[in-house]
This record gives sequence, structure tokens and C-alpha cells, in this order.
Amino acid sequence: MPLCAITLLALKASTPEFLEALKRSPIKPLVTARVIRWIIKPTALSKESLLDQPWPWDLLVIYEGSQPTWPDDMSAMIQNSWSIQAGVPTSITSSFASTNNRLLRPDPSEVPALTGSLSKPRKASTAQSLELDNELHQWISSGAGPKGAVSMLNLLAFKPGKQSQYLKYGKAFAESVGSRRGGLAKLVGKIIPGSCSDVWDEMALAHYPSLEHFADMLASEDYQAANREWRLPSLKDTCILCTSELDLQGNIEKARL
Repeated sequence: MPLCAITLLALKASTPEFLEALKRSPIKPLVTARVIRWIIKPTALSKESLLDQPWPWDLLVIYEGSQPTWPDDMSAMIQNSWSIQAGVPTSITSSFASTNNRLLRPDPSEVPALTGSLSKPRKASTAQSLELDNELHQWISSGAGPKGAVSMLNLLAFKPGKQSQYLKYGKAFAESVGSRRGGLAKLVGKIIPGSCSDVWDEMALAHYPSLEHFADMLASEDYQAANREWRLPSLKDTCILCTSELDLQGNIEKARL
């Protein structure tokens, strides 16, 4: 099972400057994404490392292999970093580039329509339970977020004996409540013990065609039924970071937005 490193970077340099250096380097990421915002913040695990630091995260970089040795010119551009490693099945990594390209550049006919749940959204007092609250709804509705596809980095820590319960949630997400909004867990893996000071169990990078599709899911009764029954009771801690992927092979103007 290939090893993948999931790394967050806070930069000294501008994002476009760093991306130009990354294009010239021997490091070839599976994913390079601009960090947008937290959807769910960790409550205990890695809280200090991920949240209690003075520099905002700029980039998410995922690549096959262990933590790379950044070339000197790139290392000088990095203010801070955080990394964790996961074993990802070969069946995912071997076809990831083509699968991801299709997801990020879909034929319009392949993007599902919104289900209508946002017309009468189900709301909660906080988004920490992966529900739609007023702040998240207003942010998405305002258009302040990225246009087009988003990738949500999920870190998961399970309660003892509850991982099988989460698998039922994963099945419902893949077969109905997520997929009907275009949701797909496109990169999943088991965290390598000792690769982080805290004990996370799994990671997943989930694709949505747009923030509106993500909100449509959160606002729906069918998704929240699965969330309440299987997801929430199984988790000891979790976090979700919204990102927007960048194209290193083509134009990187998106990074300037």
C-alpha cells in the first residue's frame, strides 16, 4: 500500500511564487490545493498544531512517499508546516490523476442538479456536527468562496469499537446521500501510527462539484439522518478543511485570487 504524505504549508513567499518553484522541483504532488477555511475544527487532537499557530495555512500538498526534503529555495519560502502520513490503496493512487482530472473538469451533463434542500434548509446552531449553521450558509450564499469544485480534507479518529459504524455512514455517503450531490471520497487512507504526535485513524479527501452541492447535502434530511445515526456516534474527534485545487501543469492564476 503506497505511503502518502498530507502536508499543510504556511508560506513566507506568495502562493504563486511557491507554486512556480514547485513546478520546477522534482516533487510531483497528487494534490496541490489552496486552503480556504475550516468547516469543522478539531476539538482535541492536533488542535495546537493545526489551530493555535500565528500563521494561516496557505496550501495543502499531498504526494506519494514520506515527507519530502524541500529544495533550499522552497524551504526558504515556508514559514511553518504540518504533516501526517497515510497508507492509500494502489487501486486509488494508480488511477488518481485521471480520476481527479475528470472530477475537476467534468462534462456539465455529469454534474448532478441540486436537490432543492436549500430552499428550506435544515439548520443547526453550529457546523461542528457537519450541519449547516447560519454563518456557513451565509458564507456559501455570499459567493465569497471558490467557484467550481472543492476538496474537503477530513481527518478522522474513531471511538473504540466504532469504526464499523462509520463504515455504514461511508456506504450511505457513497451510494446515496453524498453521491446524489456529486460527493465522492476520492482519496482515502489509514493513518500511519507515529507519523503524527496525535492518534488519528484515517484521512479522506472528499470531492464536491461546488460549495452549493456541499451545502445542499448538509441542509438535507436524508444526509442528516445518516450523519446522526452513524457518523456522529462513531467519532472521537474530526476536522474538515475546505480547499480548492490548483493546476501546476497549466495556468496558476487561480492561486492569485
